[in-house]
Amino acid sequence: MPDTIAHLQDLRARLAAAPVADASALDAARNRNEQLTKPPGALGRLEDLAIWMGGWQGTDRPRANHPQVVVFAGNHGVTARGVSAFPAEVTAQMVLNFQAGGAAINQLAKQFGARMDVHALELDTPTADFTLAPAMDEGEFLRALQAGWNAVAPEADLLVTGEMGIGNTTSAAAVALALYGGEAADWVGRGTGVDDAGLALKAEVVTAGAAKHSGVTGLEVLRCLGGRELAAMAGAIARARVLRIPVILDGFICTAAAACLVAEHPAALDHCLAGHVSVEPGHARLLEHLGKEPLLQLGLRLGEGSGAALAIGVVQGAVACHSGMATFAEAGVSDG
Repeated sequence: MPDTIAHLQDLRARLAAAPVADASALDAARNRNEQLTKPPGALGRLEDLAIWMGGWQGTDRPRANHPQVVVFAGNHGVTARGVSAFPAEVTAQMVLNFQAGGAAINQLAKQFGARMDVHALELDTPTADFTLAPAMDEGEFLRALQAGWNAVAPEADLLVTGEMGIGNTTSAAAVALALYGGEAADWVGRGTGVDDAGLALKAEVVTAGAAKHSGVTGLEVLRCLGGRELAAMAGAIARARVLRIPVILDGFICTAAAACLVAEHPAALDHCLAGHVSVEPGHARLLEHLGKEPLLQLGLRLGEGSGAALAIGVVQGAVACHSGMATFAEAGVSDG
């Protein structure tokens, strides 16, 4: 039978019942790390990453041989307000580019041996303008969550979720404002490259959207102010949590979607790393709220899952050292 999310309470219950990291595997991975042929702590954060991976994979020798990158695409009705430097038609055009293998994310996925999947979500039917109505009704929202849930390959040992959707930095800013408060100016950035007037307009639109849907919480924030691709990313991240697959979060948009899961259950993102911090000003603030320290800081703002995909290489390096290195005993090296 298909694994169906029947309603939002169903997803909340699955998050609450999701398994945690394997404590015995964490202990075993820490013990192995202490015996490897290197000075204690010499590999810095790579050591912590490998131990963390081991806990989620239930082994003292974690792996990252079968990563999956999933890119979701959706269109936003709020683009009619002029919040993007590009027209909504670009979303569908970029989907074709992903499918043809021509985008940056294709190259990064290939470089790190990742399976890549692309899911276009009802592009001919943009979400509603969230300054006037909820972006999605419950049925639309559940379909998008389900698309993300179904997109996760159970055999994957590491997951990256990416997105494409003209207008989605505006949506992400509205979600962040609704979740964490402050002013719209704290959360909006230039996205695809809007000028100063466009930035001011984005702030006005985000303010209006948050005011329209004040009082909503958790996943309802995502339904009212998000987009189908944000909802699908949340669905995929939740599925990975249930399957105990480690996740690398991408940029501002992915992190905003993921934050709605934490608003439902505080441990919802325990299986997630922050791949990078982007130049969108709201991203660093979101990571601070979530307590996630980024692996990379490279001035990226492309989206698509590109920053997180690049961080696959860091995770692969961490587990390769941890799982492949000899211990002092195995190498016949004195440990002092």
